[in-house]
Amino acid sequence: MRSGAKVSIVGGVFLVVASGVGYGGYNLWNTMTGGGSDTVSTASEAGDGAGPKKTGPVTREEVAEVSKDFLAAWAGGEADQAAHLTNNPGAAGPALSGFQENAKVSAAKITPGPADGATVPFTVKATVTYGGVSKDLTYDSELTVVRGITTGRALVDWFPTVLHPKLTTASASLRTGESKTGAIQAVDYQGRVLTAEKYPSLGPVLAQLRERFGSTTGGKPGVELVVDSGDPNVPDTTLLTLSKGKEGRLQTTIDADVQAAAEREVQRYPEASVVAIKPSTGAVRAVANNPATEFNAAFMGRKMPGSTLKIVTAALLLEKGLVSADQAAECPSEAMYYGRTIPNLNRFSLSNAPFKESFARSCNTAFIKKIDDVKAIDGDDFALGREAKEVFGIGLEWKTGIGSFDGSIPEATGGGAAEQYIGQGTVQMNPLNIASITATAKAGVFKQPYLVPSSVDGRPFATAQRPLSPSAARQLRDMMRLTATAGYGTGTRTMASVSGDKGAKTGSAEADGQATSDSWFTAFADDLAAAAFVQSGGHGGDAAGPLVAQVLNAR
Repeated sequence: MRSGAKVSIVGGVFLVVASGVGYGGYNLWNTMTGGGSDTVSTASEAGDGAGPKKTGPVTREEVAEVSKDFLAAWAGGEADQAAHLTNNPGAAGPALSGFQENAKVSAAKITPGPADGATVPFTVKATVTYGGVSKDLTYDSELTVVRGITTGRALVDWFPTVLHPKLTTASASLRTGESKTGAIQAVDYQGRVLTAEKYPSLGPVLAQLRERFGSTTGGKPGVELVVDSGDPNVPDTTLLTLSKGKEGRLQTTIDADVQAAAEREVQRYPEASVVAIKPSTGAVRAVANNPATEFNAAFMGRKMPGSTLKIVTAALLLEKGLVSADQAAECPSEAMYYGRTIPNLNRFSLSNAPFKESFARSCNTAFIKKIDDVKAIDGDDFALGREAKEVFGIGLEWKTGIGSFDGSIPEATGGGAAEQYIGQGTVQMNPLNIASITATAKAGVFKQPYLVPSSVDGRPFATAQRPLSPSAARQLRDMMRLTATAGYGTGTRTMASVSGDKGAKTGSAEADGQATSDSWFTAFADDLAAAAFVQSGGHGGDAAGPLVAQVLNAR
């Protein structure tokens, strides 16, 4: 045994407790098997003379033995021995060594749970020590045992997530030391404190805000165990704080009440995102995702937005003078464009109905029928993308305070252009983009969304080339109001509980390979606009609609 270490094995728990800062390593492999290090080092090598190479699925006995030996070696600080019980010792070795050397784990206890086939869950209880300060860390992970391709041996299938579930990339690692930036205390626009514990979706948001503003708000670094992404553009994720630094205060545009409603509502669905924006200023009042992972889908997602994009298409047609809200518009049950047949939902049709009813009932064909007229005016197929960029700010470089994908309507011709007119095909958006589009429709002018005022760091906000024409803006708002209030409006039932001046647009997007379409809904109520996406949620009013309504009701 190495000096200063105490070791015990109780009820399947592998325990190493070290005195002092050094990791108390102990070769548990030797204790359990009687073998030396050579026995372990050959685990991932071919031809040890033990008989013919095994094939087929790993057995229950192999799963139990390999997982036991791997966890014992890891808990004992024997990184090399544990690594050679994996199918990728070259990658596993440095990662396991870093558990001691970089993460500064001075003691570890690993408790395996019952195997589920070839997968073994386990709980790690570690003590992290740095600068004479020790803190406990507990987390769950799992490993899977597979048969080596060349050796036939049962081995742990190595992924960094075995070491810790937040190590989701090959470049990520655990590191304990002085934080790279000062801590911040983020508050909402009224000064109420925002934390990831209370508002889980804000976890990645607060991490990015700290990365960008921690050094400019008077904060001082502390000592932390973090997941270092290895990417300079991705902020560290704090797992454990050993000593707090001085927090700098950062006021955001979030409204804690609206944020709480958004957090609650996205939890109703396995995969959902929502953003709320103040149209008169562009201030982001809420951003929420389920699941609440490091990837902020509400700001960074790229999905087809379905008929919510008809807000932009309608603006284009209104500004070109090709439709007006009260003018009759064709709405057959289906329309063909360059060999692409596009139907309405359930193939409904309208006879001699005004365009405002086609908008409120989300008639696809009323929009498709106007593509050639637009092309005749502009001479190309790119008018929709120009309208989105020049009026709604889509595709500009937004400076929200954190990373964002700012929407895309790439050049398309023929049938691809037809799909774009109804938010399908190559159009890519997220709830931030669609909420901003709705906010622009309500205000009549694009106000770049932001989480932190530009006065904090002097960053320039994106500006659109021009506002909506007054006539188009008025008609567009009125059509959205009909969608939310008229008997035939697709959003009327959903918006019934929302008070004030309100308007809406529903959407569904038929993503490839999905049996059920993605649900989209966007709406405004007084000076708040919101948009939501629900993966495989069906029609816009089925899932995303109620989510948006409750967020608006929190204003």
